[in-house]
Amino acid sequence: MQGTAQTPSQPATAYTPTDRTVPTRSPNRASYDRELVHAILDEAYVCHLGFVRDGAPVVLPTLFARVGERLYVHGSTGSRPLRAAGQADPGLPVCLTVTHVDALVLARSAFHHTLNYRSVMVHGVARDVTDPEEKRQALDALVDQVVPGRAADSRPADKKELAATAVLRLDLDEVSAKLRTGGVNDGPEDLSLPHWAGVIPVGKTYGTPIPDPGLSAGTALPDYLKGQ
Repeated sequence: MQGTAQTPSQPATAYTPTDRTVPTRSPNRASYDRELVHAILDEAYVCHLGFVRDGAPVVLPTLFARVGERLYVHGSTGSRPLRAAGQADPGLPVCLTVTHVDALVLARSAFHHTLNYRSVMVHGVARDVTDPEEKRQALDALVDQVVPGRAADSRPADKKELAATAVLRLDLDEVSAKLRTGGVNDGPEDLSLPHWAGVIPVGKTYGTPIPDPGLSAGTALPDYLKGQ
């Protein structure tokens, strides 16, 4: 069951829930808010791409980027999912996921230990990007997904590199977010137990950039890296 496609110029504020995007466990944690979904995706570097190969499930971690209502997934032309997407008609059925861990939630009871998290799941059909201009734009977006501004400050791929690189396109049609926030949910019978309980925040940090030894003298650290 597919979600209703939206026009690029006037997208709805929320994605349409489907049988595959309504969770069977903790459905109250699901969200279909478009801005929330985009924010979770835009903060991530790596997605996990799931598909079926030779009758068995396979999940691959890989780089991705969002451009509007499309996701682009990077790969090698020799990788199996990229070959399958190019050979299949209309493409390769996939499930793509992204997850952020925001905190460890330690309860008095082992059963109630959990995580605070934000996640996105996308169902759809991935297609091989064959248009050269779309492919270049997708590769620029993939570089900027990791470090915004980097694509304009690096040599673009040449013809040989483009030929060795494959890009998959996945439209954001059938999408859901799921998140958990808040504190410990111990039962009343456990509140008097002598065990520490609470939330341990987990954050993303960056170290000081380490210049390559071969940099030309006087090459300064780009402004877009100074805030990392």
